This record gives sequence, C-alpha cells and structure tokens, in this order.
Amino acid sequence: MNELVNKIVRILDEKKAEDIVAIRIDELTILSDYFIIATGTSNTHVHALADEVEDRLKKQDNVVPAAVEGRATGWVLMDYGEVMVHLFTRDAREYYNLERLWTDGAQLDISELTSEN
Repeated sequence: MNELVNKIVRILDEKKAEDIVAIRIDELTILSDYFIIATGTSNTHVHALADEVEDRLKKQDNVVPAAVEGRATGWVLMDYGEVMVHLFTRDAREYYNLERLWTDGAQLDISELTSEN
C-alpha cells in the first residue's frame, strides 16, 4: 500500500475520523491513484481533520497539498496528487456517496492502520 495513504489514514484515525475508506483507483482514472474518504462528526470536526492532515504532513514530510477545496462546505477535498482526501459530514457523505461511484476501484484493507481493528 502507498506510504502516503498509510500516513493519512493514521492521522485521520488519531483525530477520530469515522468510517475511513481507502480506494485504489489508478486503473480507472488519471485523477489520482487513491481516494481516502472519511467522515467527521460536524463541520468543525471536518475542518479539524483537514487541518491536522495538512499540518502533520507538512511538518513531518514537507508534503503540501496542491489544493484544498470546500472549507466552507460539508465536503473538504485535499489534493495530494497521487492521493485525494475527501472529508465529509455524515449528511454530505451520504448525499454524494463516492463509494458507490467508485465501486470498480479496489477497496484497501486499512484495518491494521485504524483503531477499529
């Protein structure tokens, strides 16, 4: 599995993100190689998750996103090139249902990276 995916999943888990999913999509699109999808309990939590991912990757690995979109909404998208991070409120995640749109992608087993194992 991709090292950046591992780091992001661990950061999200430590900040209590819910329902974290990682999907490999490199054979389906040129957008990215992986999607990470996670839910925050509120808009404030979603923003805290995004801030934590951005801050820790910058401090630990000097990695910054090419773009961060949606900070004023219930869906924050962080573009790390090979990894796209989608952070949702519960309602927004149910509405957009990215997992359904990307069912042809390979869902990765991240159970060893999260506290839900």
